[in-house]
Amino acid sequence: MIGALSSILVLHTGLFASRTRLRAARYGAAGSHSSRARAVVARHNRDAYEVSRSMSRLVFSFALLFAWPAAAQEHQHPAPDPAPATQEHQHHTGDAQQSLFSTRDGSGTSWLPANSPMYAGHASAGGWQLMWHGNVFLQFINESAEEHRGAHQTGSINWVMGMARRQVGNGRVGVTTMLSAEPWTIGGCGYPDLLATGELCDGDTIHDRQHPHDLFMELALEYERPIREGLRWFAYGGPAGEPALGPVAFPHRVSALANPIAPITHHWLDATHITFGVITSGVRSSRWNAEASIFNGREPGQNRTDFDFAALDSYSARFTLAPTATTVFQVSAGKLNDAELEPGGLPPNDVTRVTASASYNRALSASALWASTIAWGMNDEPLNTTHALLVESTIAQRDRHVGFMRFEVVGKPAHDLHVHESTEVFIVGKIQLGYAYYLRPARGLQFGMGGSVAGSLVPEALAPRYGGRVAPGVAVFVTLRPASHAM
Repeated sequence: MIGALSSILVLHTGLFASRTRLRAARYGAAGSHSSRARAVVARHNRDAYEVSRSMSRLVFSFALLFAWPAAAQEHQHPAPDPAPATQEHQHHTGDAQQSLFSTRDGSGTSWLPANSPMYAGHASAGGWQLMWHGNVFLQFINESAEEHRGAHQTGSINWVMGMARRQVGNGRVGVTTMLSAEPWTIGGCGYPDLLATGELCDGDTIHDRQHPHDLFMELALEYERPIREGLRWFAYGGPAGEPALGPVAFPHRVSALANPIAPITHHWLDATHITFGVITSGVRSSRWNAEASIFNGREPGQNRTDFDFAALDSYSARFTLAPTATTVFQVSAGKLNDAELEPGGLPPNDVTRVTASASYNRALSASALWASTIAWGMNDEPLNTTHALLVESTIAQRDRHVGFMRFEVVGKPAHDLHVHESTEVFIVGKIQLGYAYYLRPARGLQFGMGGSVAGSLVPEALAPRYGGRVAPGVAVFVTLRPASHAM
């Protein structure tokens, strides 16, 4: 394992240097972009040593982490561990069968706090345990700003997920599928979301809108087995999935479940939650989870119904700590090759992303839960290094009255916001407050309705483009989700 990780480090250093020379040539070929080429080369020469040194530390840390259980296993035979997970991961279904699903399961291989509610349906068939969950909104959104930025739209934000797991010897195997109908229920290049940016649509980068999710959000296999008492090895991967990078993706965070609108910090934190090609492996105990991934880090294309396969030439690592049932911390870093497409035939940008987050659930009473997440992300690109901060929180009373809020601050390059005459990084922000009321569950489903108000905050230089320093937004929605599953 140490040798493999060392090889990754050497490969990374070589690729970094070769990409610098290649990028200079490609930008130079663009003619009118020669000044940008010089800036790219200068930045890469300046940062190459620092990036390589940081990755060296990251790989060395994971080498030690993976080497420790392997060395320990040479002196200690694996203890019998027929259970699929540690005691803190287990709960029981209505027929008293031990469940293979955990309240700690987030998106991909990420973790939620163990005391998270589970909004899901459960069944079993032929030795398999089955679970499904999802969230469907029918929403009207109006974001007020000047022409080409503000807009209103009626559509449906939605996703549904199915999982199946079973015991195989003393291990556990599983399959996960997550689908979205947004390619047909969200019109144009996405729904209005002032200050949201990212990806290409109709030949240009998306701004002030959130792109629809892909039809195939996840299609992955997983396997887990004990390697010694209290320690388990796992592997995860497939044609569509999520690498070990960032916090739990926003559609799955308890602090954001009732909120249909994506954060404007999405591309600094959890934008890789839909990746077409990923392999992840790691080790975990009941308190921590250490993992690494290789994956295709390129953003999905405009066609949201296909698989955008490419080389698995991006990589990441994540360490998650759960000191109590109420709290989860994670820190992660990744190198995304050709991650962000550029308009006008320019070469795509590589991105080095670093994230850190904390999620905390507090039971205010027997029927009230307060769930919060704070997350920071950094994107290091050829011309800019930018940072983002997100704070979001939800208070749910009896799973029927739900109040939510989100506050974000992020540095966005001028070209992301379509301010092409500038090369600045603009500090922008957004605050959102909302409420949802859910009816009593019926046949395992819960119907709700709600709304939110938002203010998009821009500096003085952008005020004419957004109709002022604060651009208002409003959303109303009805929603349908599975009822909470009793643990």
